[in-house]
Amino acid sequence: MTQQEREEAVTDEVVASFAGTKDERLREIVQSLTRHLHAFARDVRLTQEEWEAGIGFLTRVGHTTDDKRQEFILLSDVLGLSMLTVGINAPASPGATESTVFGPFFVEGAPEVPIGGDIARGAKGTPCRVTGSVRSTDGSPLAGARIEVWEADEDGFYDVQYDGDRSAGRGWLRSGADGEYAFWSVRPSPYPIPDDGPVGDLLAATGRGPMRPAHLHFKVDAPGHRTLITHVFAAGDPYLEHDAVFGVKESLVVDFAEHPAGAAPDGRVLDTAWTSLNFDIVLEARP
Repeated sequence: MTQQEREEAVTDEVVASFAGTKDERLREIVQSLTRHLHAFARDVRLTQEEWEAGIGFLTRVGHTTDDKRQEFILLSDVLGLSMLTVGINAPASPGATESTVFGPFFVEGAPEVPIGGDIARGAKGTPCRVTGSVRSTDGSPLAGARIEVWEADEDGFYDVQYDGDRSAGRGWLRSGADGEYAFWSVRPSPYPIPDDGPVGDLLAATGRGPMRPAHLHFKVDAPGHRTLITHVFAAGDPYLEHDAVFGVKESLVVDFAEHPAGAAPDGRVLDTAWTSLNFDIVLEARP
């Protein structure tokens, strides 16, 4: 046998070992994964030392992951795999709000706020009023949609990156009878993804930066519709074209209006300058 034949025989043997998998979709995935992993190793002529280094890297990713930090999601994000998966599963309906990466800092059990409530809860930053509506692609308003929001503070940190169990810069609310929603938070700021772990080492070794443009995370659910996971990005941010996780889409970039100290439209009186944005959300109906 030639060298190529010996290598391909290994791949064929492993692929064949999964032939008895009863779940057809699982069989398709593991066999394809095997072929592609083996093809990668042959393509770069992977050495034993490089393979061991890769195993060590993935082990460090696992050890860094805990209940507050998901280093594997971060790795998927910086490799663009998260956005590729988002693209593969993007809504087919024209007009539906585009989706983007989930990110590693979503937390179950965020506090509920009423329409017009404040999710900042002590997060540092310029006050920001966010308004909009939730509707279906046919134009009908979606009352009672669950809107979950989370963001980093002006220093670029999410609440879970601080010591303690405080919940700040995150919360959820229901849309009103006409699909309307409104809440207060803080104006988002650009920030670096966590780069003190193995993913940060990868970025440094490859000459890439860790910065993300300013954004708010949204997760929106309504009966009979596909769950939307998306961001709202601040127009004019210097990192819009260099997002470390490739999550920016033009339709998700919005202007933040600047306001002087004084009364807001909902009657709240602020003794400092504040900002606002309007973002309408359009969900795709499930087939």
